[in-house]
Amino acid sequence: MLRKISVGLLLAVSLAILPLSAHAADNTVYKLPWEKFNVQAGAFFAALDDKVQVGIGGAGVIIDVEDVLGMKAHNTVFRIGGSYRIGEERRHRVDLEYFYFNRSSSKTLGQDIIVDNVTFGAGTNVDATFNFQILKAAYSYSFFQDDRMDLAASIGLFVMPIKFDVNASGVGAKNAELKFTAPLPVLGLRGDFAITPRWYFRSKVEFFYLEYQNFTGGLMDTNLAVEYNPWKNFGIGFGLENFRVKLSAEGNDYPKIDFNGDVKMQFIGAQLYARYFF
Repeated sequence: MLRKISVGLLLAVSLAILPLSAHAADNTVYKLPWEKFNVQAGAFFAALDDKVQVGIGGAGVIIDVEDVLGMKAHNTVFRIGGSYRIGEERRHRVDLEYFYFNRSSSKTLGQDIIVDNVTFGAGTNVDATFNFQILKAAYSYSFFQDDRMDLAASIGLFVMPIKFDVNASGVGAKNAELKFTAPLPVLGLRGDFAITPRWYFRSKVEFFYLEYQNFTGGLMDTNLAVEYNPWKNFGIGFGLENFRVKLSAEGNDYPKIDFNGDVKMQFIGAQLYARYFF
């Protein structure tokens, strides 16, 4: 549902600002190469490494979902995003991006695991899912901007609905589930570089760390991309991303975080995408 809402919202915003932005572009004297609006979509190829520990007071073993539950370490997903620059100087910018990992597996356990105080013994056949979505929104301000470089500082929010489910059917059927949404505010730096009128290099890093009562959270997201624009309003790009997040919590001291245990997610991925801009 969140995926449909996010994609619909992005398309609605795009359609709403398209005529306004086109009109503004016709009447501005802006001469720098930084576009007013862009939307991009493509395939993201990720290598994942996820670990989960759920239980009261951190009880239970750390579950490596790839090794213990047999989930694939590689995943390909659809990814969509866009940005819009506000004002004639184009120093204020808002970004929105969305993608979704949906993973599942079936395996006979080789060891005992404990999920939310439920024990699944070695030799048990289990079905497992580990899904998480990432919706990123950010505002940035370009503190330096000329015809070759656009350097900006940003503040944003990662919204991450996470669901981890382990189910044993048949004799002794049991189920355990971890489900919550992690809203993580982030600070960041962004650098865009015009190598030539058609070639661009993009870079961005966003980070977050917080210790609050019984909650500890940390996030680091690094993006690098090269883009080529063969036509006036259309381009293609290739990007690399390194994403790491670790959450440790007991109870609901942090908004929307209501679980006992630890979640550690990491992926390194490459993206091929097409972009429309003006």
